[in-house]
Amino acid sequence: MNIAIIGLGEVGRCYATALASLPGVKLHLCDTHLSPAGKELATARGLPVHADIGPWLASADWVLSCVFGSAALAVAGNCHAHMKAGASYADLTTASPEDKRKAAAAASASGLAYVDVAVMGAISLSLHRTPLLCAGASAAEFCKLVNAAGGKAEAVEGGVAGDAISLKILRSVFTKGMEALSVELLMAAEKQGVRDKLYGVLRDIDEAPLAGFIDMLVRTHTIHARRRTHEVVEAQKELASAGLASLVLPGVEARFRATATALDAHPIQDNPTIQDALGWLLSNQP
Repeated sequence: MNIAIIGLGEVGRCYATALASLPGVKLHLCDTHLSPAGKELATARGLPVHADIGPWLASADWVLSCVFGSAALAVAGNCHAHMKAGASYADLTTASPEDKRKAAAAASASGLAYVDVAVMGAISLSLHRTPLLCAGASAAEFCKLVNAAGGKAEAVEGGVAGDAISLKILRSVFTKGMEALSVELLMAAEKQGVRDKLYGVLRDIDEAPLAGFIDMLVRTHTIHARRRTHEVVEAQKELASAGLASLVLPGVEARFRATATALDAHPIQDNPTIQDALGWLLSNQP
């Protein structure tokens, strides 16, 4: 099997090393601005590095794009022009969902399979064991290839190109938002000398299944946004009194006020399901 790696940054070097361990695999490397680390890898493997994408790609069964997200769509188009029909293209970049969907459509028109791959962790920490989320044509085949080399790739059930990177971005909405809130929360708790006790009063959240907890927050938000707005205001006052003006809670307050205003004009039914709540929220955006 011939596998081409486009881009020998951290991700490209990682999977070049892992896939080289598979029997019967022949690697082809490409990097337009080869770094010392990329050169070291190529030298250690005894492999030449192509300076440009070109006709040499015609022998590749798989092409793995590991370039910057901003260049991903252009690189995909360039690669597709040289790949043989029936070959597969795995995009491991951070390109936008829309760019990945465009690239997938172009690949299909050229008789190629396209896989949207989202790297769901830090390659520098877990190397090829970093979880990968894959979607699109040949996603299952790509997972099989990577997992055979000791990786941790999983396909999105019924997913199409763009779904994997969308899920990664949505996960970041949650984790980065939680990170920012956690920073402010623990700073305030530490300053007030109650951090150890705080973990205890959060225990009920820790014991709840995450999906159910998130659904509960959204469902009840559409009922209690007005009252909870006042709680957010009081929370900001509490932090300010401790000398820790919040950077996050003003945005939280704005979200609650928008919902409360919409409720005045368009009340929601009692005890909404999560589907009811989301439908109402999407129909009543400010």
